[in-house]
Amino acid sequence: MDRKRGNPIMIVALLLFAGSRSLTAADMPAPGSAAVQIDNFVFGPQAITVPTGTTVTWTNRDDIPHTVVSTDGVFKSKVQDTDEKFSFKFDKPGTYAYYCSIHPKMTGKVVVQ
Repeated sequence: MDRKRGNPIMIVALLLFAGSRSLTAADMPAPGSAAVQIDNFVFGPQAITVPTGTTVTWTNRDDIPHTVVSTDGVFKSKVQDTDEKFSFKFDKPGTYAYYCSIHPKMTGKVVVQ
């Protein structure tokens, strides 16, 4: 056996993991929390269902400012620049529609059960 070639399985494994990004605790939502990303003029996910008591955090990943404003006045963020976050704890069941006040066609919904 020629030992200069290396183990093909090991080579494939190294290639697969070489480009993969490792997850850190900061990448994972904490228990009782949920995350919404703002990117390319879209809230993602656009609709999210969470249990009562959950804190939802919106993070602006876009390179332009956005806001997060509920249609019924329950919550309202300041203007968020790139990588800024806004969080709100949902203590009551219901459906909470929201939008970006700068770009009103950007909409989302949080369903609290």
